[in-house]
Amino acid sequence: MSDLERLRERIERLAAISQPSAPEARDAVEALLDALERGDVRAAEPEGEGWRVHEWVKRGILLGFRLGGDRALDGPPGFRFRDRELLLPREGDAVPEGIRVVPGGTAVRRGAHLCPGVVVMPPAFVNVGAWVGPRTMVDSHALVGSCAQVGADVHVSAAAQIGGVLEPAGALPVVVEDRVFLGGGCGIYEGTRVRRDAVVAAGVILTRSVPLFDVVRGSVHRAEGAGGLVVPERAVVVPGARPVAGGAASALGVLLQCPVIVKYRDASTDVASALEEALR
Repeated sequence: MSDLERLRERIERLAAISQPSAPEARDAVEALLDALERGDVRAAEPEGEGWRVHEWVKRGILLGFRLGGDRALDGPPGFRFRDRELLLPREGDAVPEGIRVVPGGTAVRRGAHLCPGVVVMPPAFVNVGAWVGPRTMVDSHALVGSCAQVGADVHVSAAAQIGGVLEPAGALPVVVEDRVFLGGGCGIYEGTRVRRDAVVAAGVILTRSVPLFDVVRGSVHRAEGAGGLVVPERAVVVPGARPVAGGAASALGVLLQCPVIVKYRDASTDVASALEEALR
């Protein structure tokens, strides 16, 4: 049995106990957080054409929230913070070689993994269990939520929000695959999967409950079963609106926000020109 298999057994056993032994549980959670930070284990990982959730990882993180109490943190004058003691933000000297976290208020929480070449601009927040791939840029005021999986060469623009999920443990986190461009102020939530090379324009909101309209292929993408919404590879998604049928809504000309695929990138089209052409 490997070390990770033994750790999984410990986490599952301790998480099932209402009041586990504090020293043993703390040791197990610390080991899990270390493994997450090294990238030895992930909350979810690719499997074939889909993604597989590791429920025991989420249970271990939730166990960390249960253990111990809060601890006060001092910042600059006038700034005081309090957070769960096992999941405090990592200190500056804990940022590995090859990763750039620019000063100015960014927090990378314990148990998050940043691959070499990642750049995080201030202020940004990367939550526990998140995995951020090589050479990805996380811009100012951006959020990478708990257990979110972000691929390589992704651009997370200013104020973009990648939602997180810890409960239920089996829920798929938000997945943003390689070379995706997320525009400023967009929101990716509720287990949405943005497939590789897609472009999501500024202000687009993607959730389970709002369908994605594809005017190129004449189809509508919806979340199915327990899975989230899936944005196809190379899709260029912009904000749109659709009329509300019937009654007062029709009479008043009410429209509902919806995301719209207006084109697909080809091999010769870069992100900027694809987005500009689509918006025009």
